[in-house]
Amino acid sequence: MVSGQLDAVGATRRVESRHISAASWHARVIIVGAVCIVIGILWDISWHRTIGRDSFWTPAHLAIYLGGVLGGCVGGWLILRGTFIAAVEEQAQMVCILGLRGPFGAWLCVWGAIAMLTSAPFDDWWHNAYGLDVKILSPPHTVLAFGMWAIVWGALFLVLREQNVARGPEGGAAAAGQALPGRWLVVFAGGILIAMAATFLTEESWPNQQRNMRFYQASMMVYPLYLVALARASAFRFGGTMVAGAYMLIYCLQGWLLPLFHGEPKLGPVYNPIGHFAPLTFPLLLVVPALAVDLLLWLRGGQRGWWRDWLLAAALAAAFFGLFFVTQWYFSGVLISETAHNRFFFGELSWGYSDQQGEYRGRFWSEINPQWNAPATWSGIWWALLWAFGAVRLGLWFGTWLASVKR
Repeated sequence: MVSGQLDAVGATRRVESRHISAASWHARVIIVGAVCIVIGILWDISWHRTIGRDSFWTPAHLAIYLGGVLGGCVGGWLILRGTFIAAVEEQAQMVCILGLRGPFGAWLCVWGAIAMLTSAPFDDWWHNAYGLDVKILSPPHTVLAFGMWAIVWGALFLVLREQNVARGPEGGAAAAGQALPGRWLVVFAGGILIAMAATFLTEESWPNQQRNMRFYQASMMVYPLYLVALARASAFRFGGTMVAGAYMLIYCLQGWLLPLFHGEPKLGPVYNPIGHFAPLTFPLLLVVPALAVDLLLWLRGGQRGWWRDWLLAAALAAAFFGLFFVTQWYFSGVLISETAHNRFFFGELSWGYSDQQGEYRGRFWSEINPQWNAPATWSGIWWALLWAFGAVRLGLWFGTWLASVKR
């Protein structure tokens, strides 16, 4: 009898171990949708810069909307399941809206899918009426961007929910050495979010602009917030570094793969005749400040207290900005030089058909036109530090909340 009970307990523990180490099917599908979205975004921008406006039914657009459909369908299923199938105990861990119950991430995915599908005919009409977008964020693209962000954030919340439920109130599964479900998906979803943020900061982030003050100030408003929050929410000790690495991998892959495919302009004027798809530029070296973030969070340990978080925020902001400033200041010099004219850095390959030839490609634009590209100054640096401090402090609070998401 005792032997049979022990065998049953052992079998139960093995089942629980297998369950706790594997992410659910819907978490995996929703991440596939997020991957489709980021692939479609980078491909679509390259399509516009290589071919121009072709038609609404381009492969890049189809990839974006496939991601939206996957996110909406999975989110809708989770809401229907939570409302009509889930047990009462499980429903208590869900968000109720208009009598329907589902995980918070599922609601975000459904809202994002609706926004994306609503923007589709608006975007088609906009291009037919006004032609090629002058800027990335046109009105229909803004609606589309909010929808895409909602789906990727929804994906992140869904995988965080699985990770945090398995972790328990005191991080028991992680402490016991068991693999948490979704922890790798959390890293990958975080990398997709940073890749999307970097894409929408492209107009301030060309290598030729990386000695401008606006580049550093805009970067400090965004990247510290993302990386600090994700580092604190991740189940990995060096989660922030891994998230930054995932972002860099996504950007490197688009830079390495897109130029392999033939493409030529179909709109004019053509200032730069090209025969390949033009990628965006080499990624920012965010792994350097992200590593400092992970080390400082690790050295701090589990110590709590509001004044400790404020001191930690000051240290993180100074470390993040200092390392980011030095790294990009010197690395941008490499990216605009002939050293980057190769397949690895894809320097010359990133210019589109509408980019004119000239020496400006190999110079920092703050040297050519300081009025529009203000060079770095001490007052600008102090403002960038202030933005970094605010972003880090918000990231610490947000990351603590993300680490507790179970709904």
